[in-house]
Amino acid sequence: MSDNHPSSSHGVDALFSRGRLTAIPRRPARREQLLVHLTQTLFEPNRTYSEREVNEALLTVHDDYSALRRYLVVAGLLTRPKDGSSYRRAG
Repeated sequence: MSDNHPSSSHGVDALFSRGRLTAIPRRPARREQLLVHLTQTLFEPNRTYSEREVNEALLTVHDDYSALRRYLVVAGLLTRPKDGSSYRRAG
């Protein structure tokens, strides 16, 4: 592992080709690593995002932005109010 990468994203680079995610991992632990990496690289702390902004950010790495968005919310990495009007990076 390079010193430039935080330990939470160890091995995540192997999931990408030319800046695009090649596939969403099926293994929960591997998917969690990816989701943490995406949260840290695509979303700023203390900022509110519209659903459109979240979708556009996720589209930069993979076409199935809705699956990635759902995984991020289920994992508790992105939070949203019950009405789904906005998203925020957790923590």
